[in-house]
Amino acid sequence: MTAYPWSAALTNFAVTAIVVAVVFAVALVVAVFVRGGRHDGIDVVWGGGFAIVAVTTLLLSAGEGDSWRRWLITVLTCVWGLRLAWHIGRRNHGRPEDPRYADIISGARGNPTLHMVRKVYLPQAVILWIVSLPVQLGQYGFASGTLSVVVTALGVALWAIGFTFETVGDAQLAAFRADPANRGKVMDRGLWRYTRHPNYFGDAAVWWGLTVLALHHYAGLIGLVGTALMTWLLVKGTGKKLLESTIGERRPGYADYVRRTSGFIPMPPRRASA
Repeated sequence: MTAYPWSAALTNFAVTAIVVAVVFAVALVVAVFVRGGRHDGIDVVWGGGFAIVAVTTLLLSAGEGDSWRRWLITVLTCVWGLRLAWHIGRRNHGRPEDPRYADIISGARGNPTLHMVRKVYLPQAVILWIVSLPVQLGQYGFASGTLSVVVTALGVALWAIGFTFETVGDAQLAAFRADPANRGKVMDRGLWRYTRHPNYFGDAAVWWGLTVLALHHYAGLIGLVGTALMTWLLVKGTGKKLLESTIGERRPGYADYVRRTSGFIPMPPRRASA
């Protein structure tokens, strides 16, 4: 393990912060002037934004880290981020504005665009940059030996588990919703039998995998801040908790599904009480 190139990494942080700000500014302009005030496109930008940060870091970290590790982290991040962006874009196509954003705009006191900047665009830009810390840190510094092998194998394994849960879970849910016979029913098949949110669990596992990949140097421990934030958001913030706050009203059988199914980490279904 060699000394960590902090000067280059800190420069990278500054550049990616600017890049993220530009990406979200462009997304805002498109939402207001092209899409007529519809803001759910920001969800597509979310996944794509991580890919942009990864590629930006790949370019900036040339000569400052293991080439193979830089490419590995970039490819894994882009595969995850672009798949997520594509999935959300396809899911939203032909649908009305996301109710979450409609509710936020309806609560604006003053300029609705500035209100969305404060409530949505700025917070999401900051969160994206913080969550992406493992992707940035992991592309700097050189390492070899047992530690490098262990963190690489474990990181890729966690990423693969997470990506599988997310992609398979999304595909299973899409097929379930496409069948008119399932209207009003609760999805409790496939991976959804073992966790109420295989896609959110998959997201978390992907980011823990990317964080482990960055632990080839002690500096990668800083990336735990970003992954912890992502996990908290998925479990207690805008993910699982927000979704389940209203789904029970739309799905009469959801309360029973909650009683027998793990809320996050996949586990065998609990037996119904006698």
